[in-house]
Parts: sequence; structure tokens; C-alpha cells
Amino acid sequence: MDARHKGGFRGFYLQQTDDETDANPKTSEALFVYTDRSAGSKGERVRVSGRVKEFHHLTELTDVDTLTVCGTGRLPAPIPVTLPWPDNQQPEHLENMLVTIAEPLTVIDHYNLARYGELTLAARNQIIPTEFMEPGPSAKALFRTQQENRLLLDDAKAVRNPRPVPWPIGKLAAGNTVRAGDRITGLTGILDYRFNAWRVQPLSPPTFQGANSRPAPPARPDSSSLRVVTLNLENLFNGDGQGGSFPAPRGAESASQFERQLARLVTTLSAPDPDIIAVTEVENDGYGRHSAIAELTRALGEHWQYIKAHSETGNDAIRTDLVYRTDRVTALGSASRLASGPFRHRGRPPVAQVFRPMGSDFALRVVVTHLKSKACRGATGPDRDQHDGQGCYSHSREQATRAILHWIDALPQAENLAGTLITGDMNSYGREAPLQAMAEAGYTNAVRKFHECNDITCNRTSYRYRGRSGTLDYSLVSKGLAGHLVGATTWAVNADEPQALGYQGPIPVDENLPWRSSDHDPVITDFSF
Repeated sequence: MDARHKGGFRGFYLQQTDDETDANPKTSEALFVYTDRSAGSKGERVRVSGRVKEFHHLTELTDVDTLTVCGTGRLPAPIPVTLPWPDNQQPEHLENMLVTIAEPLTVIDHYNLARYGELTLAARNQIIPTEFMEPGPSAKALFRTQQENRLLLDDAKAVRNPRPVPWPIGKLAAGNTVRAGDRITGLTGILDYRFNAWRVQPLSPPTFQGANSRPAPPARPDSSSLRVVTLNLENLFNGDGQGGSFPAPRGAESASQFERQLARLVTTLSAPDPDIIAVTEVENDGYGRHSAIAELTRALGEHWQYIKAHSETGNDAIRTDLVYRTDRVTALGSASRLASGPFRHRGRPPVAQVFRPMGSDFALRVVVTHLKSKACRGATGPDRDQHDGQGCYSHSREQATRAILHWIDALPQAENLAGTLITGDMNSYGREAPLQAMAEAGYTNAVRKFHECNDITCNRTSYRYRGRSGTLDYSLVSKGLAGHLVGATTWAVNADEPQALGYQGPIPVDENLPWRSSDHDPVITDFSF
């Protein structure tokens, strides 16, 4: 392969013909020649001399002083390779060589698709280990194995922000996406190693197979008399609420970008036909008519109202909130927020409100929470990464969870209260400490009651991070309320879609489409009263 084209790697890949190899299966028969010299083209034999060195672990020939064309030769046959790598051994013996991927691969990450023209591939979907197994050495070992058995589909360019975006074939667009879970076949090219990742620089475009189609909104069960939708809004900030003060501290950078964000969120939230909506990552800017939650509520329509939990919303830039349909649900009493213990000086105080569906004698309490993220900035003591798969601040998340459970037990009991729904972004995967604490307290993971999760199949997740799928967003149902639970799922509208199609992305998208309206998928929970 010649990568001396404009925007290329300033060199070419050179490989021995099949009849001239050293017959040592442990060594590569190729290297990358880093040169601006123009001699040589695909299929020609060349004699080249220079200095061999490792450049960010890529073996290459540099400081080329001789490059002579010696006639034509026979191109080597591509070597079949598979993932996972045999015996979990990295393929250094094939570095810079022509290979063909013998079996279909699955797209597991597209974070750098529009930025560097890359897609991350694996043999199958990779699930966060602590989503289905206990934190500890085994979870960390599986994490490492997953990381080592990946391959990037590259675009043979050293260009940032390539336009058009190279994948999928036919140009990335709202109607031509590549979703995590889609399959790729017919991939043949140079096995390259750059920026700490094995990648294929294809000789020709591979074939994309849609294996994870965009789903319709989950149907509401016939027995459902109350539907709750939970969504992390990915920083809904509306400036001054009158079209100014952009860029906002988070989220939208302009008024037009905010309008796109809001329209797509409204489409996502409205499509499942909810009665109550629990949101996280909404701007913590009060409850006046120009607040972000007020603007979202107006955009949802005339029947919607937001819960005014004025006091103790915390000092974080974002908070949790509740909105509901006044023609279907009645809010009983005033809202409460937990502003003591772990939430006294930091964090995002959870909000609680009791609701009664119209025509029902029963009520339920909805608690919306958003726990500390796994980012390690400022972590000290037990909040540092314990290397068990839970990341940083696991201790704080567990302490906050126990404080929330204690607080709920102390809240006043409403008449005919069926139980409590704790919902929101826990920033914890399914087997991590906060979820274990919830289970010990008698709360049921509603989605997992209907959808199993193991190392092979775990489709109903809500988030994707660096190529792994997992659940951060939950509906957790108390013992009394569990008898009224008739359905729970996630709607895969966001996490599997490329970030490039988001409201801040470079690809124009119809504002009324739900796809990639956030980085989290909504959780949808149905009850019968």
C-alpha cells in the first residue's frame, strides 16, 4: 500500500514476496518505509536502505538514503486473521503485512469516527465486566482481555476531522448511520500499529451489514396505567432562557444548537408516550419561567408541568428533576430533596415526589438520583480507583446510595402508597456496590427483571463507553411496588449511534429525529394500578 498521497502517512508499506520470506512465523515480513521519495508504486520490487526504528511502537524504516525500483513482482497473498487473537497473543509477527479478516467483525465504538475516521471492531459486542460479574480481579482480567482483542478500521489518512466522514460507505448521514452492533465483512488491508492500537488500513472499502437496526419506541403494555421515562439529557443548558448567553457553561454553544438539542430531546421523550419523565443533567438554574426545566416543559406541550423543588438543589451545575402530565397524573404534596450527609456540600441532591395516577386509589413515590461519576479528578483515599473494575469514587457512590435509602425510609408515608421507584443515573454498572446495596434493601432492577444480562447477551443497556456497553441508568422498584410492575426496558436511540450525529456533531440532522439526542438511552418503566 502506498500512503504517500495527500493527507497520508508519508510513506509506503513494503513486504517480501511469498517465495522470499524467512519462514519464521514469529517475525514480520514487512515494514513501513517513511519517506517523501516518490520512486516505486504498488506491485513493483524496490531496494531500499535507511535506519530501522520504533516510532510509537510502529516498526518503520526512516532516514531513507536509497530507493531503487527493481522491476515488477508478485504481490503477497493476504494472510487470514481472526479475533480474538489466537492464544490472546498480540499479532506483532504480522505487523505491516497484508491481511484479510476471515470472519465478520462487530462495530463496538465510533467515538473517533468523525474526528479521525476510525471505527473500533471486535469479534462481538463487549460488555462492561461489572455489568454482569462481581467487581474484583476476574472483572479486571476480562477488561484487559477485551481491550487486547480489538482492531480499528482506519482510513489510511493522517487527517483530523476528515470530510466526508469515511464510514459507512456512501457518507455518514442521518439516514446512513453505522450503529454499534453493526457488522463488517470483506476487510482486507495492511495490519498497522499506530497510537497504541492495532488497525487495518483497507485496500478497498469493506462491506457494512446493518445488524442493529434503529428500533421503534417500545410499545406500551395493554395493562400499563402508568409509564415513567427516565433520561440523562446530556447537559440541557438554555443560556439566559431568552436566546442569549451562549455558549452555555455546558451543553449547547449557541442558541441554534440549543434549539436542535431541545427539539430532539422532546422527540425522544414524547415518542414512548410517558406520564412521568425523570431527568438528569438539566441546568441547575432555579424554577423561573426562563429556567431550563421550564423551557423543556413548555416544549413538551400544554399538559405538562414540572415539579418545583425549590430548596436545596445543590451547588452542582446540573440537577435532577421531574415533569408529569397533569391530565393523567396528580402530584400529591410537595417535593423533597436530600441535602444532608453526602449531599450537604457537594453532589446533586436527589428529588422525591409522590404521584397518583388518575382513577387509581394507589400512589407511588418517584425518587430521581444522579450519583458521582467515575472520573478520577480529585479522588483521594477510598475514592481512588481500587482496581476492581468500579473506577474512582465507588466508595462515595455507595455511601450516597445508603444515605438515599435511609432518607426514603424516613419520608412521610402517603395514603395508599404502593411503594417507591428510584430512577436516574447511578453512574454504576449492574453488579457494582450501589446496585448491590439497592438489592439488599429490597429494590428490584426493573429492566433486569425482564431482560437477562450475561457475558454473551446483554442488549438492554443504556450507555456505551470506550467500546463497552453497560447500564448506568435504572429503574429500581421497592418490594411493594414490584407487584405493580408490568414492563421495563431501554430504548436504544442514543448510545449506539455515532457522536457525530449528535446535536453538537458535524453532520446535519433533522431536528425532529430522536437519534443521538443524548449520550444515554432512556429507561422506560410500566406499572399497572
